[in-house]
Amino acid sequence: MNNYLITVIGATAIGKTALSITLAQHFNTEIISCDSRQFYKEMNIGTAVPSAEELEGAPHHFIQSISIFDHYSVGQFEKDALKKLDELFLKNNIVIMVGGSGLYTNAVLEGFDDFPNIDPEIRQKLNKQIENGELEILQNQLKNLDPESYQTIEIENPHRLIRALEICLGTGKPYSSFKNKDKTKRNFIPIKIGLTADREVMYDRINQRVAMMLQEGLLDEAKKLYPHKELNALQTVGYRELFDYFDGKCTLEFAVEEIKKNTRRFAKRQVTWNKKDESIQWFDFKTVPSEIIKKIETIIHLD
Repeated sequence: MNNYLITVIGATAIGKTALSITLAQHFNTEIISCDSRQFYKEMNIGTAVPSAEELEGAPHHFIQSISIFDHYSVGQFEKDALKKLDELFLKNNIVIMVGGSGLYTNAVLEGFDDFPNIDPEIRQKLNKQIENGELEILQNQLKNLDPESYQTIEIENPHRLIRALEICLGTGKPYSSFKNKDKTKRNFIPIKIGLTADREVMYDRINQRVAMMLQEGLLDEAKKLYPHKELNALQTVGYRELFDYFDGKCTLEFAVEEIKKNTRRFAKRQVTWNKKDESIQWFDFKTVPSEIIKKIETIIHLD
């Protein structure tokens, strides 16, 4: 019997969680989360972790499963996710995966990319530039060296930015040129379901989500994490901007606007990245789930 991995894809705040739960309930199956920000136990409000009610709606895996103090790579996630999928496919030949991080989604669907070892001095130099406030300079450098990666990675995340740049500088080749070289065999057939909305609608939903996070206590959550602000897990939108506020670098109002702006930028890059994938079946975010389910069942039936 064929195994199917139905992956829900789309920009942040578009409604992926709700759809994935509805699909899991319909197909009586479970959900693999690919949102790398939601892996961490200590990060809850700022990562929009599904509510207790939502988590009760269907079994989830890889939600708040590790600590910010743990070293956890995309390569390790690929191994863990494939192992979990093997277990889940023994119970049901359909599993739902909800994407948040394109890098992690692709690792499960296609395999993790193999990058060469780079002189550690390059990373040290780049880290020093970040410490000196040269984030924008490095972003522009990546734009020149590798326009494709500039459009697709989370360039506000210093860790991701440095990773791409060190490959460019250490090899003389674009970071993107090392990606997707060999497609790894998988024991499932992927079905990709994408949610879309007009940019104005998408940005409005993002602004509303940020406002809701603040009402739910994002400021207090960030304050508890502030002593560990140098950890890679915390180099993410929603926390980094508030750390700058705690450092006295800006006002709270400015920090909040930066969260909204950086989240919108991230969503824009997600859209750009996803548009390249012609295998995604796109639906407006307001589409009733029954219509999406009907399409999925047609695909499965044809196979």
